[in-house]
Amino acid sequence: MLTEQRPLEVEVGSASRIGGRDHNEDAVLVQPIGADGQAWLLAVADGMGGHDGGEVASGIAIDVLKEQLGDIVPLDVRLELTRAYRTANDRIWAQGQDVPVDRHMGTTLVAAILKGPYLTIANVGDSRAYLIRANQVVQITNDHSVVAEQAARGEIEEDEQRTSAKRNMLTAAVGTTERLDRKMPEIFELSLLPEDRLLLCSDGFYDVIDQQEYAAQLGAGDPNTMSMSLVSLAEQRNTTDNVSAVVLVARPSRATTQRAELEMTIAETKPQGNPIVVAIIVLLVAVLVVAIAFFFLL
Repeated sequence: MLTEQRPLEVEVGSASRIGGRDHNEDAVLVQPIGADGQAWLLAVADGMGGHDGGEVASGIAIDVLKEQLGDIVPLDVRLELTRAYRTANDRIWAQGQDVPVDRHMGTTLVAAILKGPYLTIANVGDSRAYLIRANQVVQITNDHSVVAEQAARGEIEEDEQRTSAKRNMLTAAVGTTERLDRKMPEIFELSLLPEDRLLLCSDGFYDVIDQQEYAAQLGAGDPNTMSMSLVSLAEQRNTTDNVSAVVLVARPSRATTQRAELEMTIAETKPQGNPIVVAIIVLLVAVLVVAIAFFFLL
């Protein structure tokens, strides 16, 4: 029997701060899309290139996503995300032709489209997407960086990535080459469940916040407050980079909410017996059981 697929009820928020830099080269996108606004387009871009180059590159990437994906929900989300990334790459490359080669602009870009419970994530660079489910944090995306490749080959331990001199060297980015690598963007697809949390973030968090801390920071509250709490924590711990976060929270299902309300009602209405009275009743019942047993043994 076919059943109607209900859209997942979600709340979304974001925050972006300069952190340890003198200006912000990150850009974020939080936009409802589709005729009924039930789908979402989300993104975090971390620009590079010095001076205004990084800010321009991340801004172009976000603008392209808005232009190509900010209206109608595409039938083939994977295909349209790939097209948008290639368009962004072409525009950033063209914009950067007058910039010295050693300071050519570019950007990381992690983007997501949520359509019902179905989430499609695209990624180039080392900005990340995390899924927090049942207080467990899972990194969905792979970093396209030198240290990530070294860790994958077993040349360095994962915790050494934070201190490596090569930790900021990317192996892929949007706009740094004339054509985006044909393997990019890397695409991930999954289904969200009620009470899941999705985090998109730039790399300013990685050196100062452990992965499992995301679960605690995103445990309660509205998504805007969660996002701000996360970037504030990174600043308090002296991050050396810009910090940006987009947080999506899937609301508890109706059944979960109704169960919690029922349990609360039962707890509130349950009579609170006097302990002495309860003890007397238990004693009388025990005496009665013994008496009955003795009667049948005669």
